Amino acid sequence: MKISTKGRYSLRLMIDLAEHNNGEYITLKDISSRQKISVKYLEQIIAQLSKAGLLKSVRGPQGGYKLSKSPKDYTAGEILRVTEGSLSPVACLDFKPNKCANYEKCSTIDFWEGLDKIIQEYVDGTTLEELAERHISKNASDFSI
Repeated sequence: MKISTKGRYSLRLMIDLAEHNNGEYITLKDISSRQKISVKYLEQIIAQLSKAGLLKSVRGPQGGYKLSKSPKDYTAGEILRVTEGSLSPVACLDFKPNKCANYEKCSTIDFWEGLDKIIQEYVDGTTLEELAERHISKNASDFSI
């Protein structure tokens, strides 16, 4: 499994919104400047996240974006699935129950199901709040006078 640029940037965008979560709407221009991601690309990602209900938006000069809920109430998995779709390592695990004709005889299904379980538990067990806190603490040592 490989997470695309869109998936990676969706997490960065959401972390940025969590870090600057002061109740105000944040412009894409500000996010773009901090994250070094083009406004055009952010617009594509924002559209998906907004449609999924993860963000609130306001148009106009005082407009922008903000989280629709607290950072502790988002998981990395929830965010990634909006831009990436399924996070399963193999296509046959995208459906529950598994509809693969070879499921009962598959010599590798136990391995793939085990890997899938670990992936889902990790991404769904990591909150946006934790990601933002890690980012803040990681960059706290970059401060110099």
